[in-house]
Amino acid sequence: MKVKFIVFVFVSIWLTLIVRVFYLAIQLNNYYNTLSQNNTIKIEKIAPVRGEIVDRNNKPIAINQLGFKIALAPHLLKKRNKNILDKELKKLVAIFPSLKKEKLLKIYKKKDSFYNHNFIDIVSFISYEKMMPVYSMLNLDKYLKISAAPKRYYPYKNLAAHMIGYVARANQKDMQQDPLVELIGYTGKTGIEKYYNSFLQGYPGSRKIKVNANNQEIKQLSYTPADENKKLQLSIDMDLQRYISKMFYGKVGAYVVMQTDGSILSAGSFPNYDLNIFINGMSYKMYNELASSLDHPFTNKLVHGLYPPGSTIKPSLGLLYITTDLSERWGVVCKSHLPLGGRVFRCWKKKGHGKTDITKAIRESCDDFFYKGGLVLGNQKMSAGLKRYGYGAKTGVDLPNEFIGVVPSKQWKYQKYHRIWSIGETANMSIGQGDFLVTPMQIAQQTALIATGKLPQPHFATYFGDTPYHPSSLEVLNKRELKKLPIIRKAMYQVCNNPHGTATHYLNSKVIIAGKTGTAQVVGIKQDIKKRKLEHEMAYYKRSHAWFTTYGPYKNPQYIVTIMIEHGGHGGHAAGKIVSNIYNKLLELGYIKR
Repeated sequence: MKVKFIVFVFVSIWLTLIVRVFYLAIQLNNYYNTLSQNNTIKIEKIAPVRGEIVDRNNKPIAINQLGFKIALAPHLLKKRNKNILDKELKKLVAIFPSLKKEKLLKIYKKKDSFYNHNFIDIVSFISYEKMMPVYSMLNLDKYLKISAAPKRYYPYKNLAAHMIGYVARANQKDMQQDPLVELIGYTGKTGIEKYYNSFLQGYPGSRKIKVNANNQEIKQLSYTPADENKKLQLSIDMDLQRYISKMFYGKVGAYVVMQTDGSILSAGSFPNYDLNIFINGMSYKMYNELASSLDHPFTNKLVHGLYPPGSTIKPSLGLLYITTDLSERWGVVCKSHLPLGGRVFRCWKKKGHGKTDITKAIRESCDDFFYKGGLVLGNQKMSAGLKRYGYGAKTGVDLPNEFIGVVPSKQWKYQKYHRIWSIGETANMSIGQGDFLVTPMQIAQQTALIATGKLPQPHFATYFGDTPYHPSSLEVLNKRELKKLPIIRKAMYQVCNNPHGTATHYLNSKVIIAGKTGTAQVVGIKQDIKKRKLEHEMAYYKRSHAWFTTYGPYKNPQYIVTIMIEHGGHGGHAAGKIVSNIYNKLLELGYIKR
């Protein structure tokens, strides 16, 4: 029995040893082989070059300047290498006086560690012109690594700045949202650069290389190029952009010139700024001046500026009136004032407009007609109808973080303020005042709806490389509304062509156009004031915003021109000349045929 037990123990031990040897020799072979591979094979990601942005005529709007970045060998902070580090930094500062030794050392210390065996980027960009005379010398330095590093450049500087946007150094949040950004180092921060960032930045390539124990490259095993240089073509005409921007010098506001299908030919927000300051850096003083300005130059007023629409809402409301509870034959007698809810709602014309129908109400912008029509419909129907048309929603334009504005309603007011709706607010809403807020882009889109019967999606992009982009328009009007549209169009024609039209005397357009002016009050007028101050008599920031939105040619609508000038006063007076010049330029450039 004892012999059997000893044999059993002996066999068990040997079986255990054999199994262990098998595990170490065979099973772990793949694991250790992989570790060995990691010690000798290295995969480097290749950052893609950002795609260019061009206008409709292929003129470059956002390009990449050729330059170089400088990286320094790791582990030079060790005592035995400190003299080398100091020598290398002094050399770079002597060659490129704009560099600061203390800043370079700070960057190096932040990135250097015992576990890092890669060269450390300490200079992000040196221009081609400055680098080429010393390239050979620096490239022979074993402690330095010189590699290509393009930098974004905006040749048109401040033109269409808010639309194009800019790229800047990526922060931690950017890197978390998109791991590729960490490799590239930069990302689109605003405008089209941000909206189409994923397309423009492309996809990384890779290099599989063999290295020795000192992390020195021995051989390249494979190479996959980056998917890069993805060109984005816009519908903007930069020559037209320059022409219109000159007319906005010294003004605050926004404009858009858009084809009726939604393609944007030109757009601007003012004041603007040189996009290159975000690439090259700006002083704290410059930033504070821009950030603290009451004219908000950093705000893209086209999609982030919220303003009362004023009388520009009247064509849309007029269409709603004559297709809901009223008809085109319904009218009022405007006596210039309407007692309502313990106050008096006044029309802009001191003596009143007398007998007024829908055509005259839009042509001469009679407030009394819209007060009384709004009271017949009520807030619920007005709010629901305007939202169906597209107010209170994003237009879908390809710009980031577009605002939706406010179409006030009983439910909205209660949810926001926990207060009930008043009849006076219905009157205010009917002339585009009170809590009613829109963006200039929304007004342009709504003007296109009146002109064509369809709601287009505004857009800047036309081609992604060779792939065209053309979003479709929406059908939001019912059959009755489509049938009654000619009545509204006729009224808007008279705004710009009838002797009594609110815009007629301010226009010299060679193109026959239709439109609507608007004067959106910034401050309320007290009830006890009998004689109103004229706009030019008021303090600047108390003057009304000026609106003028148009389409043309009248019989064959092709373009929408919408202008909003902050504190500009009367829409026709403030914007009539600019609108005329834009249409005349469209004619001159061949966009509109006679």
